[in-house]
Formats: sequence, C-alpha cells, structure tokens
Amino acid sequence: MTQPVSPPRGATDKAPPAGPRPAWSTLVFRADVRTLSLLGVLAALVVIGGITKPDEFLDTRNLQLVLTQASVIGVVTVGMTFVITSGGIDLSVGAIVALASVWATTVATQEYGFGGILFTAVLVGVGCGLVNGLLIAYGGMVPFIATLAMLASARGLALQITDGRTQIVTVDGILDLGERDAYVFGVPPLVLVFAAVTVIGWLVLNRTTFGRRTVAVGGNAEAARLAGIDVRRQRLYLYLLSGLCCGIAAFLLIILSGSGQNTNGNLYELDAIAAAIIGGTLLSGGRGTITGSVLGVLIFTTITNLFALNNLQSDVQQIAKGAIIVAAVLVQRRTASTT
Repeated sequence: MTQPVSPPRGATDKAPPAGPRPAWSTLVFRADVRTLSLLGVLAALVVIGGITKPDEFLDTRNLQLVLTQASVIGVVTVGMTFVITSGGIDLSVGAIVALASVWATTVATQEYGFGGILFTAVLVGVGCGLVNGLLIAYGGMVPFIATLAMLASARGLALQITDGRTQIVTVDGILDLGERDAYVFGVPPLVLVFAAVTVIGWLVLNRTTFGRRTVAVGGNAEAARLAGIDVRRQRLYLYLLSGLCCGIAAFLLIILSGSGQNTNGNLYELDAIAAAIIGGTLLSGGRGTITGSVLGVLIFTTITNLFALNNLQSDVQQIAKGAIIVAAVLVQRRTASTT
C-alpha cells in the first residue's frame, strides 16, 4: 500500500502568482484612464465656468452654443482621427471647409435650393479629399507637403470665388435650421448631425474591417502590405473620408452663420489635430480613438467659450492650445517609451 507523498518543505497551498497582465487588458485600462482623465478636465472647466461666470456660462443658450460650435469642428476631427490613425496628416481641412462653404453659397448654387447647397458642399469636400489622396497614395507625396499645397490652393480659390466678400444665404430651408424652432427637444440640429457622425465614425473605426486596416496601416504599413492590405487604396479612402467630413462641416457652418466666407475654417487644422492628440490618437499612427477626439473637441470649445466670457484675448487662447498640444505629445512619447 503506497503512502501519500508529503509536500516538499516550504510548499504551501497558495496559488502561484499571476502572470503579467495581457496586452489587450493594458490597452483597455489605459484607454479607460485616458477617457476618465479627459472627462475630469471637462468637468473642471465646467466648474471654472460656473464659478467665474455662473449666470452666463450655465445658461441654457450658452451651453447650446458650445455644443453647436463643437459640432462643426467635431465633424472635421472625426475625419482627422482616421487620417492620423493611419500615420498621415491633413493640414488642408480648414481651407477645404472654406472652399466648400463659398462654393455652396454662390448665387448659381443657391438657385437649386437646400439640396443644391448640401450636394455642392459635400462634392467639393470629397473632390479635395480625392486630390489629396491621389497625390499621397499614388503620387508618392509626403502628406505634409500635399495637404499644405491643398491648403494654399483651396484658400486662394475660395478668395477668388468670393472676391473677399461675404456670400449671404437666402434659402429659407437652410436659415430655418439655425432657428430655435428647429431644435429637437432643446437640441440643435447641428448637434444631432455631429452625434450621428461620431457614432458612425466609432463603429467604422472599432467594428469594421476598414477600421482594422486603418490601424494596421498606421502601425506598420509594410507589414500591412505583406498581410494583403492595399495600403495605397486604403490611404486614398481615408483622405476621401476626411474630405467628406469637411464637406459636411462646411454645410453645418453655412447653417450656423447663414453665409459663406473665404475665412471660414481658419485654424481648423490646429483644433482638429490638437483634439485628436489630446484625446489619445497616436500622432505616429497605429492607435486612434473617436471618443477621446470628441472629448478633446468639447474641451477646446469650452476653453474658447470661457475665454470669450471672461474677455480674455484670443492670442492667449492660441498660446494655451499650443501648450496643450506640446504637453499631449510629450505624454504620448513618455507612454510609448514605457511600453
């Protein structure tokens, strides 16, 4: 009869120590921390506004204004998030918004009514995105140079179309959307469009093959090519998507201002890139977050609103935005170095 074997000296019944946390779990944890941090910053700004200007900042009309202003740049930022996730950049988004807005508000275009203005704005945006995509994906141009050239060209063409004058919209269907009577349960139509674009963008980036290919191209373009992904075609699609978002944003801006101007979209590229970066989209590509980008947009829009309510100069506002961008990039580099 065999005797039970006693455990060796020093052995215990405790389970062995757990191994290292899986990579996916670490990424989810960091994403949660980043989102909570952004929500904390946004909440802090709301508290500051409530303390410094309680009557003005917390007024329903002002909060609606903040959301409405965030909607225009927010739609642009969704497209920018895709481009940066793929390892690219688009410096022409503001100029494309300007060109689309003035082209869609010419007298000839307004004769076709609501549909003509919407179609023209989207078509111009997609057309500019097509040019950017062809130059970068198939022309071999660096995204910085190609989109910088588009920035200059689109601004110049917008100025030529308007001759420096503001084009007033006379189509009732467009003007009516900017009135309070068009609000849905107190929510402006522009905010509803922004919400729809955000949801679609999140689903595409996180739940589709297109989104996975975008991340793969940004992480390692050569590895993506060897895996069977048509990298050039994917980049073309991404700049088309960015142009589409610019066209939608131009239409929203037309509704908001009731006009088209060659100065529309000024510094939108700065705001969109900054919002995407502080939201957690990796500037070198390979990681993107629509949720973080939207929170970044809301943070910057709230800062702009606080500066305006407290009568602070716009140059100080731009300095603050630049400092936030630098801080976000430094945090990204520190995080990347520790992984």
